[in-house]
Amino acid sequence: MKKTFPWSRRQALTIAAALAACTLGGAHAQGAWPGTQPIKLVVPFTAGSGTDIVARLVAEKLGPALGTSVIVDNRPGAGGTLGAAIAAKAPADGYTLLVHSAGHLVNPWIYKGLSYDTLKDFTGVTPMASLPNVLVTSPSHFTDVKDLVAKAKAKPGGLNYGSAGNGSATHMNAEVFRLAAGVDAQHVPFRGTPEAMTEVMAGRVDWFFAPMVSALPLIKSGKLKALAVGTAGRSSALPDAPTTVEAGVPGSAYLFWVGLFAPTKTPQPVVERLQAEVAKIMVSPELKERLEKLGAEPFTMPSAQFNKFIADETAKAQQVVKAAAIKVD
Repeated sequence: MKKTFPWSRRQALTIAAALAACTLGGAHAQGAWPGTQPIKLVVPFTAGSGTDIVARLVAEKLGPALGTSVIVDNRPGAGGTLGAAIAAKAPADGYTLLVHSAGHLVNPWIYKGLSYDTLKDFTGVTPMASLPNVLVTSPSHFTDVKDLVAKAKAKPGGLNYGSAGNGSATHMNAEVFRLAAGVDAQHVPFRGTPEAMTEVMAGRVDWFFAPMVSALPLIKSGKLKALAVGTAGRSSALPDAPTTVEAGVPGSAYLFWVGLFAPTKTPQPVVERLQAEVAKIMVSPELKERLEKLGAEPFTMPSAQFNKFIADETAKAQQVVKAAAIKVD
């Protein structure tokens, strides 16, 4: 009796060849990332901002590490939400990433109707650097922090303070300080850090918690006066500047950090490769030295740990937003 088979020999060979091709093709696709295709880092703030400076330092080294080019794409506006929306809608293929600051975790609480969900539409790859904010004024405005607080209390609502946008890390630092000091002043949001610093130098804005990386050259040139740093500890870049806590405002410390995010469905191997390469870059002697000169420090952690950190910091941000009644002007 003649035996029968569900497939003919030709069909079996065809199916086997197709399976082999799929296997090889899948392995090739996985191994090809990123290949020669450029990677884009969306920075939702202006060029020259603290977030932008860190992104460019990393992009310079990340490209050679991955064997491709890494470009920075500045998309400022609306406290970083415009650029974040662009990154959230990008294909989750590892070619479009987001470099954002701690302000990324504030935006859900102050911007209504966002086209993306901060926690659901992004996965944290790794934080990259912590950047002290420095409380700056024009050289002739205040003698020290106590003088600023005294003048603000003597004239409730009469002084103003700048930020790089509603809910930005510079704004949050200012609100944490203002609440701790018990002063009333007017908030003036700007498009970005450079614009805010320009107005402070001109004396039209009374004070600003500027990212150290952006403000340090202007402080050293005498165009801005540093009253204190906003972090819990002093900065090696400005060792003589006290912290705001040391200057007499307990409870005013704030951590400003910059991190790397990817669309949430980005393949885990891609996320892990990015995290590993960025971590190596941040702790390299060359970059550590460059960051130190800017008053910044390397700050990295595994992706899973970063996502837990993001969830915790988002809850803290909500508390500050509520206490300071932060909203979009």
